[in-house]
Amino acid sequence: MTISVGDKLPAGKLMELTADGPTAHDVDQLFADRKIVLFSVPGAFTPTCSAKHLPGFVDNIDAIKAKGVDEVICLAVNDAFVMGAWGKDQNATGKVRMLADGNADWTTALGLELDAKGFGMGTRGQRFAMIVDNGVLTNLYVEGPGEFRVSSAEHILSEL
Repeated sequence: MTISVGDKLPAGKLMELTADGPTAHDVDQLFADRKIVLFSVPGAFTPTCSAKHLPGFVDNIDAIKAKGVDEVICLAVNDAFVMGAWGKDQNATGKVRMLADGNADWTTALGLELDAKGFGMGTRGQRFAMIVDNGVLTNLYVEGPGEFRVSSAEHILSEL
């Protein structure tokens, strides 16, 4: 079942590449006492994700934070090394936090997984964005197949 507005985020761990290597972050602690925009992409280095989705948040980070957002997180079902490399490649370092859900465990707990086996990509996350306040989902925007509108930085900025 897909998470709904008003629900507390499910427990879980997300990985981040740090100077000390891959580091696990507890979701409850990560989202506690903060307003966070999280957006999910089907895969790092993929066309729409690299040309539009992540760059939109990098370009609009100051405007998003000016609306009271503490942090913007990019999530993908990739490993922490890939997310770290992609963040560097996209000039996201210090702007958008790049987190990995390597086994799609947390994405599946949200009910937002995507079966991409037909494309040779296994289980991935759907393209979506959410606004979370103190660990509670306040807004959720899930794209239809092949779409890129409601999860864009520009749309999220208009909703804040």
